[in-house]
Amino acid sequence: QGQLVESGGGLVQPGGSLTLSCVVSGFYFDMVSMNWHRQAPGKEREWIANIAADGAKTSYTDSVKDRFIISRDNSKNTVFLQMSGLQPDDTGVYFCQSGLNHWGKGTLVTVSS
Repeated sequence: QGQLVESGGGLVQPGGSLTLSCVVSGFYFDMVSMNWHRQAPGKEREWIANIAADGAKTSYTDSVKDRFIISRDNSKNTVFLQMSGLQPDDTGVYFCQSGLNHWGKGTLVTVSS
């Protein structure tokens, strides 16, 4: 069974930056694409970024393009989400998901002054 554990969330001021991490175990990480999703208060969960198994290709939803960067370190079974230019609309619980549909429990990001 795959296990995903997110970390790195917290409170940040508008315009600030955070980097989230998701450590994976239980499957061959370097053979599986990974995604980040988020769920804002009162809203449905939305996909925000994907990275291919070898890290060669990434994609983003329009609202985070040019502000967020997804990356991975296959030697450490970890996927990252570097977030910059954070705004209150970025507030929510951030989840990582494997291409095999394993999910973490999420990490809370709050953007507020």
